[in-house]
Amino acid sequence: MQPFTRRVIHIIQNIPEGYVMTYGQIAEAAGSPRGARQVVRILHSMSAVHKLPWHRVVNAKGMIALMDEESRFKQILYLSSEGVLADDEGRVDLEQYRYQPGEAMEWTDDEQH
Repeated sequence: MQPFTRRVIHIIQNIPEGYVMTYGQIAEAAGSPRGARQVVRILHSMSAVHKLPWHRVVNAKGMIALMDEESRFKQILYLSSEGVLADDEGRVDLEQYRYQPGEAMEWTDDEQH
């Protein structure tokens, strides 16, 4: 597994209940500010294996990005059960619900293994 992938998984696993992060925010925290699409790929391919709280990740506008109606509904339901409310368009208020890790994440060689 690539170091960036490990970092993304770690970050997503640590988003607390009741908060969200954006794909780009996760990519930047993992060391690749332009890696939002890679975060999407990682979520899509590894959520089940790593039991990632995939529902806590939204796009840069706070929108639920899933187009499949069932998955979209499931994400809104999961977020709602944690106290995160989405409007009728599927938008989450990032000012209220965005998770900001306390410190900038620094990755050492040990954390990459």
